[in-house]
Amino acid sequence: MSLKAKAFNGLAWNSLESLLVRGISFIISIIIARLVSPEAYGLIGMLTVFIAISSLFIESGFSRALVQRKNCTQTDFSTVFYFNLAVSVLIYLILYFAAPAIAEFYDTPALILLLRVLSLQFIVAALVVVHRAKLMIEIDFQTPAKINVIAIVISGAISLYMAYHGYGVWALAAQTLSLAAATTILMWFSMKWRPSWEFSVQAFREMFGYGSKILLAGLYSTVLNNIYTIMIGKWYQSKALGYYTRANTLAEMSAGTVNAIITNVTFPLLTSIQDDREKLVSVYSRLLSMTAFIVFPAMTLFAVVSEPFVRLFLTEKWLPAVVLLQWLCMAKLFMPISALNLNLLNAVGRSDLFLKTDLCKLPLIVLTMVITLPMGTKAVVIGSFINTFISYFINTYMPGRLYAYGAIKQIKDCFSIIICTMVMAFLSYLSMRLFSSPLIQLIVAVSVAAIAYLLTAFLLKVKELDELKYVFNRIVKK
Repeated sequence: MSLKAKAFNGLAWNSLESLLVRGISFIISIIIARLVSPEAYGLIGMLTVFIAISSLFIESGFSRALVQRKNCTQTDFSTVFYFNLAVSVLIYLILYFAAPAIAEFYDTPALILLLRVLSLQFIVAALVVVHRAKLMIEIDFQTPAKINVIAIVISGAISLYMAYHGYGVWALAAQTLSLAAATTILMWFSMKWRPSWEFSVQAFREMFGYGSKILLAGLYSTVLNNIYTIMIGKWYQSKALGYYTRANTLAEMSAGTVNAIITNVTFPLLTSIQDDREKLVSVYSRLLSMTAFIVFPAMTLFAVVSEPFVRLFLTEKWLPAVVLLQWLCMAKLFMPISALNLNLLNAVGRSDLFLKTDLCKLPLIVLTMVITLPMGTKAVVIGSFINTFISYFINTYMPGRLYAYGAIKQIKDCFSIIICTMVMAFLSYLSMRLFSSPLIQLIVAVSVAAIAYLLTAFLLKVKELDELKYVFNRIVKK
């Protein structure tokens, strides 16, 4: 199969999976948000950073180390499996005994039992880290797509049942745990791979050299990305954190979908051509402009229609989240293209540069946090937007030096897309304001946006339209 065909199949299955999984999750989250209070989301938000950090330790960068490593053996896979399983048990014990201290930090005793129960997901998730890596090595996105869709339906049904019967925050916890359990069970039944009773210290050391840098960068990035959640939960009430958490989740659901697709597909693809510099740069630049072609209008439009969206789907009680959602949408706009720049460094084995790039952003993030936190949650999300905008230029520095394709060239390639997005946003906003019904506003704004964006792209001869034609033709042929 040609590289373009592999890319198409990967993008197709990842897109299908992400659209189905995120779509189902979105519908479920909308219903649950109508049944559960903002305070319940605030409680989960307080634990987000601890959950995220623990997840990184369990994966430990070894999944990507396996993908980046050439000719992996059964010993390599088994070594990673047993290491991840041991780490997951250790992490669970640490969080179990640290739960009272964390609850005391937030002055919220209910967090003790909640954290101890939620932490069980780590042991379950550790059982399929190697399975996911093997699928990624084989560039098989069809199997996980089917598994994830089934798992999200199962977990969604459980959480909806509990939310409807008044279980509150435990409905959210049950969704997370049942999703991990269903995914693990389905993955083990679907794949033939099983660990053998062997552990190679040499293989561990070789992969740890690569994976540890990704782990450190991931830890650093996760803490900084969640530092606002920690501070809002400590500084303000759980209700304020609930608004922030819900807005961030909605923004993440849009940008995160594209980001997950791009990251999962591009890493094995770029790794497979890492020794061909010219081809690598060509594929990398085309992926970046195509990402911008999708993300820029999507996130901008979501910011434009955020108010009628919240009124229609989440009800009036969530209106304080609107302004937070608008700024977070603009902040997430830069996330997928920044991730693609960093993904290139990992794909060519330069996880050290990946770590250094992330560390360079520390002073900026700390400074904006110190300035904005006393000013309220709105100021915090504006600071987040400023961070992501400046961070994009930091993230493009190393790829610019290594492959002469930095921020200036990237912006130049995406300039027509930026113009199309601005025209789309202006026309959709004007058309939306002609009506008062939230439903009519959404329908009109989305319709005008789609027509305006595609028409402007056609008039400006944006080359990404040709890629869309290619995808459409492939779908029709199949």
